[in-house]
Amino acid sequence: MTETRLIHTVGAGALEWLWAHRDGFRLEPDADPEVGFLERFKPVGELALVCKVLFREGVAGSRQAELARKLLDHVWRDTLDGGTMLVRGQRMEPASPIPFEVYLPFRELGYSQPEVERAAVLNHRLDSRAAFETTPTRRLGLSAFERRFGLTPRPPEPEALRATWLARTPEPWTVEGHIAYDITHCVFHLTDWGENPGGLPEDIAGYLATWLPAWIDDWLDLRRWDLLGELLVVDACLPRPTLDEPAWTAFASAQQPDGAMPAVRGMPEGDEETVFDVVYHSTLVAAFASVLATSRALTDLARAS
Repeated sequence: MTETRLIHTVGAGALEWLWAHRDGFRLEPDADPEVGFLERFKPVGELALVCKVLFREGVAGSRQAELARKLLDHVWRDTLDGGTMLVRGQRMEPASPIPFEVYLPFRELGYSQPEVERAAVLNHRLDSRAAFETTPTRRLGLSAFERRFGLTPRPPEPEALRATWLARTPEPWTVEGHIAYDITHCVFHLTDWGENPGGLPEDIAGYLATWLPAWIDDWLDLRRWDLLGELLVVDACLPRPTLDEPAWTAFASAQQPDGAMPAVRGMPEGDEETVFDVVYHSTLVAAFASVLATSRALTDLARAS
């Protein structure tokens, strides 16, 4: 089994980089209409989800926990203006689920914006929300988010799951970048981001346990660190995680001294904002994978003692 300290160090470094580059979590109120104001919400929502996992698992050191809380306070106060920017985004695109998706993990962590909550309840009653066109995996995620908010999922999660690639367990050699991300996010939604490994149906868990090692090897060979990190999260979500030692060793070696994790091969060149936009996601994924894998490794140690 990979040394737990190595896994933990990856997450600690990632949080340090994210805190040092916290101004990269920015919005663009005057964004070109073709780009869309709501597109810049994605990094903020992903940060909140990863911090929620960190607090939930309870394996972070005091420094990590402090940085996670400071990051959340920063983006809630300075980036989202106490949730006011989410309200603005909802008014600009009333049918968009993005403000709701971003808000939910903040709400679960104790932050509050009543107007966003009222909009979520209203939109849930509209046929437009159920008719919103998106991928099957994201539809599953929206249903899971509705359940966590206290709303009746539309459609129910088992129904949404049936339309996903992973639920059909097709030929494993057809997996490429887009499909691989569908696989990982389907697992995230089914397990509530690693909280409930039992949320994976038995046939899907078996399929993943069989083919995940081969997929990890493939993306490791290609040095696709962002996707490799997500597959390491999937491994940690399985009923019997492997904590693949060669993959974790390579993943840790790819991390930069300042904690940044390249997305593909090496670090990109460019100004600070450009580099942030390329590597923030892979660095968040590194923190996510590290927290879950550390938690699973410590659980295994406790069972063995």
